[in-house]
Amino acid sequence: MTGIVVVGDAALDVIARHDKPLPHGGDARAKIRFTGGGSGANTALWLRSLDADTTLLARIGDDPGGRLIRAELEAAGVRCAFAVDPEAPTCCVVVMVDGSGQRSMLADRGANQRFSPEDVTPAVLADAGHLHLSGYVLLDPPSRAAGLTALALARELGLTTSVDPQAAAHITDPAAFLDDVRGVDLLMPNTEELVALTGSADPASAKELLGTVGAVVVTAGLDGASWVDDGGVTSVPAIEAECLDSTGAGDAFDAGVLTGWLAGESTVDILRHGTRLGALAVGKVGPQPA
Repeated sequence: MTGIVVVGDAALDVIARHDKPLPHGGDARAKIRFTGGGSGANTALWLRSLDADTTLLARIGDDPGGRLIRAELEAAGVRCAFAVDPEAPTCCVVVMVDGSGQRSMLADRGANQRFSPEDVTPAVLADAGHLHLSGYVLLDPPSRAAGLTALALARELGLTTSVDPQAAAHITDPAAFLDDVRGVDLLMPNTEELVALTGSADPASAKELLGTVGAVVVTAGLDGASWVDDGGVTSVPAIEAECLDSTGAGDAFDAGVLTGWLAGESTVDILRHGTRLGALAVGKVGPQPA
């Protein structure tokens, strides 16, 4: 398998698990823990758990949080191509997880928001065969130019590319987003993001995205996942798992799909790799492999 460069956020997550609805203006009991996070870092670590040669390209703050994130990633074998911001803090995300394992997030992208085209260099991509981009980079105006630079450089160097849109709520201009990802080999939305892009939750609606992108991989939670390309729609069921924390499930799914696809496996096997890692992710607290 060729090397994979992941472009996306590296963050500190504060995970608060609560069993009862949060009272407005009141207090609630919760189980709280701190962990590494950020969609880019999550995918990079799940890739490393599959022995993929992985580099994470991101921007962190010059602070204890950034140094902790780098140390944890490097200990797991991820190469960190980090720009260090002297002014902005490392990204921090407050993740509220309810009794069903579903998460709501409050994110301060911090230094990641200042990710710039100058942070993307040919040297980082020199030994890679694939670039995976987190949609948060494209969907936040201050970092959008850097995301576009990464995709353009990857194409110039002959890398294959993938993009996970990441956040349906931030896809306020679907046409503009699709123009940004034009030419990408794999677009990897969940159902909500597919609705934002096509107006439909039916995986078959992704056919209208073909020609803009090479193929579309749709995750649908308990309804499994689908691969959509010129050959049609291929679907697999979800793998049954107790959902303790849905944070990072899509990032894990991406890692499973990418390793299978880059290894040349069948479409069904590629999807099964993704659903297997997604099931592993929701069965534990925190968005990264243990």
